[in-house]
Amino acid sequence: QVQLVESGGGLVQAGESLRLSCVASVNIGSTNVMSWYRQAPGKQRELVTSMTRGGTTYYADSVKGRFTISRDNAKNTVYLQMNSLKPEDTAVYYCNANLPPQWTSYWGQGTQVTVSS
Repeated sequence: QVQLVESGGGLVQAGESLRLSCVASVNIGSTNVMSWYRQAPGKQRELVTSMTRGGTTYYADSVKGRFTISRDNAKNTVYLQMNSLKPEDTAVYYCNANLPPQWTSYWGQGTQVTVSS
């Protein structure tokens, strides 16, 4: 079993920044992909960003240029730096990991991000 614990969410004003953290119970260097998803009230959960084991990244168009995913393998932690936050970024943010050999997927419990106008 793999556990993921997100932290760093909170209430901020538009234009401000937050950094989310996801601490894994396994070496994140052994994962296939680490990702951040978000789900706003009444909306479908969406992929925000992901990073492969080799360091290749993906960003949704809505966050490109504002959000950055990074990792610290020694600390088994993945980060999501969120700058220039907008009210539409308000959502619960979830950490996700896919592990070999069968691409098993694991989810954290989520952390709330609220951006006021």
